[in-house]
Amino acid sequence: MTLLLDTHARTGTIARINPVAKLGAAFLVAVPLVFTIDIVSAATALVLEALLLPFAGLGWREFWVRTWPVWLAAPLTAVTIALYGQQSGTVYVDGWIVHISSGSLQLAIATMFRVLAVALPSVVLFATVDPTDLADGLGQVLHLPARFVMGGLAGLRMVGLFLDDWRALELARRARGVADRGRLRRFLGMAFALLVLSLRRGSKLATAMEARGFGAPGERTWARESRFGGREWAMLGLGAAIAAISVAAAVAAGTWNFILGPA
Repeated sequence: MTLLLDTHARTGTIARINPVAKLGAAFLVAVPLVFTIDIVSAATALVLEALLLPFAGLGWREFWVRTWPVWLAAPLTAVTIALYGQQSGTVYVDGWIVHISSGSLQLAIATMFRVLAVALPSVVLFATVDPTDLADGLGQVLHLPARFVMGGLAGLRMVGLFLDDWRALELARRARGVADRGRLRRFLGMAFALLVLSLRRGSKLATAMEARGFGAPGERTWARESRFGGREWAMLGLGAAIAAISVAAAVAAGTWNFILGPA
């Protein structure tokens, strides 16, 4: 959890771009990949994204630490589709609920590449986003309601406390001698205690924010200006270019598979 909020200064070119532009670029890349399942478009997007990863401001160790769930989830998704997906073409295994065919294998590989192409840029770009900068961008650039933005920022800032609370609860229960047996019962008890603690802290935080005028009517002022200029538009252009090139490559190769089209 603390890795999610590790917002030390970044030196990469992409790291200094407005968070709104980063989210917009990730959205532009993901949209065409959501509406198709084919190997060419996903693989093309993944290769183009890999060329930009060195500019994100993440070290290789940090990159692997943050993205290992994606690298684990993508092959598992592919295995599931390969075993239980709709069979077509040459059938290799057909027994009980397991159906492996050339069509299901192609679909599994395409799905794996699509998961990587959609998830990796999102994780990398989010890792370089400071929550306060994101809130400034959402409020000043996208003009979202200040109450919603500030409430989300406060909640995101509290996420880092969950791990500390969990450790404190575990030590307290061990000190009382109630954490030696029954792992499942211990987990459920600690989860409920953490839920109660979170509700109490959230209530106190909401009261404190109201007392400081965060919920007051009228236009809110911002301590820091959120700038959206040439670098941000270039970032959006890169996202659109990756999406366009991926779609064009799939269409040219004849593999474009619009999943919302007629059966």
